[in-house]
Amino acid sequence: MSRIKLDKIDRKILRDLQADGRITNVELSKNAGISAPPCLRRVRALEEHGLIKGYYARLNGAALGYALTVFAQIKLESQAEGDLKRFEEKCAALDMVRECHMLSGEVDFLLRIVAPDWDEYQKFLTRELTSMDNVTSVKTMPLVRSVKEDVGVPVSVD
Repeated sequence: MSRIKLDKIDRKILRDLQADGRITNVELSKNAGISAPPCLRRVRALEEHGLIKGYYARLNGAALGYALTVFAQIKLESQAEGDLKRFEEKCAALDMVRECHMLSGEVDFLLRIVAPDWDEYQKFLTRELTSMDNVTSVKTMPLVRSVKEDVGVPVSVD
C-alpha cells in the first residue's frame, strides 16, 4: 500500500463515509465542497490506496438472535509462527468469532464472540475453543452493556 497525502477534502470524505457508508456521492461532494465527479474520483483513489477497506451495515445482533457477546482472552502453549497462523485460520472459520486480535503481553489473542445464549456459548467454548490444539487457557468476560461503539478511527478535518 503506497502512501497518499490527505488534504482537508479527503479527510472530510473519509469522516463522512465512516459515519454513513450509504451517503450518496452528491451529498458527500456537497459536504466536501466539491462537485460530484471529482468527489467520486477521490473516493476511488482512497479505496485503491487502502484507506477505505470496505462498506457494511451494522446489524442488531440481539434482534437477530445473538443476545450474548463474550470477550475471550486466549493463551497458547506455543507462539511459533506456524502455531499462530493455525490458530488464526481456525478462528477465521468460526462464525461465532466476530473478531480475533493478536496481542502482546499475558494473553496471545482477544476474541469477540457472539452466541444466542449462555448455553450455546458454553457448547462453543468446550467444543471449539478449549479443544483446539495449542490452547492452554481461555478466560471469558461476558459483555454487560456497551457504552460506546464507534467504528473506525478519528478523522480530523482541521
